[in-house]
Amino acid sequence: MSECSICGGLGLVEVMSATGVWVTRACECQQAEREQRRLAAAHIPERYRECTLDGFDPAFPGADASLREALLTARRFVDAYPVDTAGKGLLFTGSIGVGKTHLAVGVLRRLVQERGVKGLFCDYRELLKNIQNSYNPQVNTTELELLKPIFAADVLVLDDLGAQKPNEWVWDTVALILNTRYNDRQSTIITTNYPDLPSAGAGMSNAERAAREQTLGDRIGDRMRSRLSEMCVRVEMRGNDFRQSVKRARFG
Repeated sequence: MSECSICGGLGLVEVMSATGVWVTRACECQQAEREQRRLAAAHIPERYRECTLDGFDPAFPGADASLREALLTARRFVDAYPVDTAGKGLLFTGSIGVGKTHLAVGVLRRLVQERGVKGLFCDYRELLKNIQNSYNPQVNTTELELLKPIFAADVLVLDDLGAQKPNEWVWDTVALILNTRYNDRQSTIITTNYPDLPSAGAGMSNAERAAREQTLGDRIGDRMRSRLSEMCVRVEMRGNDFRQSVKRARFG
């Protein structure tokens, strides 16, 4: 890294205060370095590392109006955090490719950079896989060690909630994560490809269940879906997979 032209690599500069007194403060290069460390600690995947709120385009040809509203909600959340959000988060719902993860990461980046929060990006399926693997006696990492950063993050992005095939263990693990963060009033930003609707009724036949579109209630259980309604503001994003549209336009 090249030496800072302002502080000469010392990390400190002298400036005159409003009262006319010379004081020492951290150089801007140190602030930028701390910001980069916080971003690195958030573990945003390479695929999404450049996703920002300013880089989200809700006005491309054929875009649904819900995308613009989703961007506005994301910006309002950042402006309101943490005082007016009161521990609440966001639940981005919608089909694959509408930009849910882009907005979730955009919010996380802004809060890390501008508010100095301890943020963390977590892929839901990968997290559950790692927790299951921790039960292997040959693996040194424990479940508690894997969950510790999840519970410690001021703002957690939980990406692709419901992607893992549901069973009792999955539901119990989801309940532990969501209930802990809810009780600690920590903001959780969630994305899911499943509609925010209850699970299938008990009187539905197997054939009817198979033909019916799976819901968030089916994937994480109705109790946890109800908890999400207390934890998060729901942001529904409608439209087609614009990533595929871009590919088709680019490659014919």
